[in-house]
Amino acid sequence: MTATFIGADIGTSGVKAILMSETGAIIGEATASLEVSRPHPGWSEQDPADWWAATLKAIDELAKAHASEMAGVIGLGLSGQMHGATLLGKDHEVLRPAILWNDGRAFKECAEIEAVCPDSRALAGNIAMPGFTAPKILWVKNNEPEIYEKIAKVLLPKAYVRFLLTGEMIEDMSDASGTLWLDVAKRDWSEPLLAATGLTRDHMPALAEGSAPAGQLKKELCERWGISGPVSVAGGGGDNAASACGIGAIRPGEGFVSIGTSGVLFVSNDKFRPNTEGAVHAFCHALPDTWHQMGVILSATDSLNWLAKLTGRGATDLSAAAEAQFTGPGEEIFLPYLSGERTPHNNANARGSFVGLSHVSDAARMTQAVMEGVAFAFRDSQRVLKDAGTQIDRLIAVGGGSNSALWLKMIATNLDMDIEVPHDGDFGGAFGAARLGQCAATGADPKDICTTPQIKSVVAPDAGLISAYSDQYQRYRALYPAIEETRK
Repeated sequence: MTATFIGADIGTSGVKAILMSETGAIIGEATASLEVSRPHPGWSEQDPADWWAATLKAIDELAKAHASEMAGVIGLGLSGQMHGATLLGKDHEVLRPAILWNDGRAFKECAEIEAVCPDSRALAGNIAMPGFTAPKILWVKNNEPEIYEKIAKVLLPKAYVRFLLTGEMIEDMSDASGTLWLDVAKRDWSEPLLAATGLTRDHMPALAEGSAPAGQLKKELCERWGISGPVSVAGGGGDNAASACGIGAIRPGEGFVSIGTSGVLFVSNDKFRPNTEGAVHAFCHALPDTWHQMGVILSATDSLNWLAKLTGRGATDLSAAAEAQFTGPGEEIFLPYLSGERTPHNNANARGSFVGLSHVSDAARMTQAVMEGVAFAFRDSQRVLKDAGTQIDRLIAVGGGSNSALWLKMIATNLDMDIEVPHDGDFGGAFGAARLGQCAATGADPKDICTTPQIKSVVAPDAGLISAYSDQYQRYRALYPAIEETRK
């Protein structure tokens, strides 16, 4: 029987599961959708039971469609949305809906944590942000004390799913980095950071590297899915670290630019390199002795989708219109802060803006401005990564926005870097998780498994536009502080 591997990504909009062969070929995939609850403006929650139901549904579909290959599963890896606060009581009951990564309610608690633990930035390598897990727990303490008193364990989304798959409470280093409770340099829970929210190590899951075994699939689930067993469940990774394993960005200087709903400029590091002043995310990678940094943009293709909804035209149609009239930087400038911003501003209350509108500003020109605004936001991330002493040597494009040749050209020109475009394929979190599952089950070296895909094309910077875009970028940078000053 040929060995196979499952990768499951516990995302925000759905769970995706893939079945992968020993050679890394995707045999099958299935998805199950999820809904987000927004009980108040700026809040974002999900019921953890929905993650489990969606996971069962997706893997059930794989088992039904690929019964013979499922019998050979020996490894399973998990990827997941980061930062979500899943609160369990002493009998493992869920105490309240999980507070998600894009929930902004805990902004006051961020200052509280940094006041109580003055070394928090040095220990965690990150500024306290509302999206992280620790401020959410402090919010619960301040606003729902009766629930806070019942907390026995705090798990991230994929760790909760792992618990139901294996009976073990274990988290990998990359996902744990996004809690604000991990000493990222030491790859261990930090007692001072935990104490800042009134918690101890007893409230935390055990820690494991992403490519290491972290539990075994329950016998009843093996039987449900027709798996001969046993199945080793890997530590896995947070969504971006797992995606990096899927795209092969695991060596120092290798990275990717993800143009998805949010935007990520990701680079792998050989050591811990924080830059908290620039709101860089400095996390453990999903592989041992490896770290990574990220600049995170909260509204990338989300900005284009917003404009599409506003104009009543499809995003693809708008992109084509912008490309047809493109000659260089436009007069209009867009700040893509529709959901606030992380890098470099760390401002959950920042808002988007159009500047430079005139009578000739039509849908195509405004689309170009939106695309340029996102490109400038990536340039902001590159700037603060450089401030942290980081050199990016290679970038591979992923995400739906990478289908736009114009958008890639704008980003390549602003970063003054070649951007590689892989042949069509799935290099996301589920694929990276399956690779980690293979490492955990077989003991294979991650460097042999987490390889880069075949490259279809390379988008080079447009030398004729570098100077014009540098000038436009300086205007873009000047707008944020000026507009924020008027909002005070």
